[in-house]
Amino acid sequence: MLLGTIALRVGEEIQLVFQCPGREVDAKIEEIKALIGKDNLKLQQSDSHPLNVRSGNSMQPESSNQKQQKMKIIAVYHNKGGVGKTTTVVNLAATFSKKGKRVLASDMDSQANTTFGTGLIKFDDEELDDIKDCNILQVLQSEEFYPISEVARTSAFNTPELDVVPSHIDLMQYESELNQLDYCRLSLLDKLKEVATQYDIVLIDTPPALNLYARIALITADYVLIPSDLKPFANQGLKNVKDFIKKVDAFRRQINKEPLKILGVLACNISTNAAFGKSTFKKRREAITTRYDLLVMENVIYSREVLAKCCEETQVVRVGSC
Repeated sequence: MLLGTIALRVGEEIQLVFQCPGREVDAKIEEIKALIGKDNLKLQQSDSHPLNVRSGNSMQPESSNQKQQKMKIIAVYHNKGGVGKTTTVVNLAATFSKKGKRVLASDMDSQANTTFGTGLIKFDDEELDDIKDCNILQVLQSEEFYPISEVARTSAFNTPELDVVPSHIDLMQYESELNQLDYCRLSLLDKLKEVATQYDIVLIDTPPALNLYARIALITADYVLIPSDLKPFANQGLKNVKDFIKKVDAFRRQINKEPLKILGVLACNISTNAAFGKSTFKKRREAITTRYDLLVMENVIYSREVLAKCCEETQVVRVGSC
């Protein structure tokens, strides 16, 4: 009689996860698929992972502490401006939200483009500014107050809605002051831990700079995504990006945090011109790998100039009474 088994190595031991006679395989096929599926095959060995393997075929569900480990923090970063960081953050946030993920976007740029892009800036005059006293600046300034749950606002620009920690232009003038506060480098990280069970994904929009705010974003994140238009200036800036990440990783080691995982370079704002795509674009992609030793993601975000121009042309239609 044939006997089907699934086992897993845990340390130096081999532990039985599943077993059934050959004649029962058809009846238990769904259970077998669940065990060997991509998501469930990675049974982990420590308490910090979603599933723990015990003796026999016992698999215990994750505890509340383990759930906190599931929140993924992604910083979208390049020190070159105008390469699509904010557009990437806003659209990724909307996409993840539509996929059923609980999403938080955090704006770390004093230009506050993500804050504007998600509809949170609703004032035409600074006297009506309702985010000046409750934004990412206060999160970083205060060690005990201004938790994420208090500062985050709900954006109605997307369905389902998503939460956003807004930024403000005042962020620019407080960098020197914050540099004197050692704890501010870890403020965002610590406060995100408090809401780790409330969100699946946190996306951080970063400034186009090698400054304190970019450093805080990279200290906080688990992953970094690098948008780029692949033009010469953006490509040359990748060396600065890699060096900056290396310095941040040195600090992460001091706080027992794993090095940043670089997801890759995301090609953004790429021309749809056929000749450009066959020649220049291909060479620029190859340069990223050969010169800078970075992975270029397969996805490409193309420039839609005609569609962009349509947004600039509006026509007022007045509907009169019959």
